[in-house]
This record gives sequence, C-alpha cells and structure tokens, in this order.
Amino acid sequence: MLGAVMVALGLVGVVMPAVPGHVLIFAGLIVAAWADGFTHISPWTLGIIGVVALASYAVDFVSAAVTTKRLGAGKDAMIGAALGTLGGIFFGLPGLIAGPFVGAVCGELIASRNLRQAGRAGIAATIGFAIGTALKVAFAFVMIAIFAAAFVF
Repeated sequence: MLGAVMVALGLVGVVMPAVPGHVLIFAGLIVAAWADGFTHISPWTLGIIGVVALASYAVDFVSAAVTTKRLGAGKDAMIGAALGTLGGIFFGLPGLIAGPFVGAVCGELIASRNLRQAGRAGIAATIGFAIGTALKVAFAFVMIAIFAAAFVF
C-alpha cells in the first residue's frame, strides 16, 4: 500500500515542481518489491528502473537548451534556457514555464541584441520545456511498465 501511495505521489511530482517525482516512483517500486519479498522483481529489474529514473532527470536540464539550439538560437540563449529552467524551479509551475523562455530571451539579447531573434529563442525554449515534460511523463510510465511486466511475467 505504501509503495502504491509513493508511486501515485511520484506521478504528481513528475509534472509539479518541488516534488521529486521519479525518485518517489522508484522508491515506491522498491517498497512494493520489498513487500513482495523480491519474489517477482529482481535487483536487475530495479537497476534498469533506476537507470530510467536517472535519465529522466537529464531530460529536465537538456530539453529546453537543446531545442533552443536546434531552432537556431545561439550558445548564450541555450545557456540562458538551461539557467532559466534551473531558476524557474524555485517559482513553481509558472517559473518552470516562464524560466526557459526568459532565460533564452536574456541569453540571446546579450549575445545578439536582436529582439526578434531573442523572441524566437524564447519560444524554442518553451517548446523544449513542453517536449521535456512529455518525455518525463513517458519515462515515469516506462518505469511502472517495466515493474508491472516483471511482476506479471
């Protein structure tokens, strides 16, 4: 029961700031495996789930920056998007949405002094954030699916 509650809270935390979603999901799955006496879930399975959880955190910091770069923004906009994402964490969901945009705009303005290009960089960073969020949700469900498949088979 505790494992299921932790997984549910983790799913909320995947999209809400200040809640370590993937960590809670992973911990909940470990608790569930422990409650079953590790009969169905091997350490290898938990290791694979742990790798997926770690990879999901890389998505947070990389997605906005990479998308910004791929859509033509400069290095400073890419760095700004990454810093904006990190800084946005402290302002909740609005900060997570606005952070990459503001960071990319500021970075591009510093580099090029071109407002139009800075706006494009901000939009690209926001698209990157949305892609990153979708990937984080997908990673969460992959973790749960691996656990479920190992438990059933």
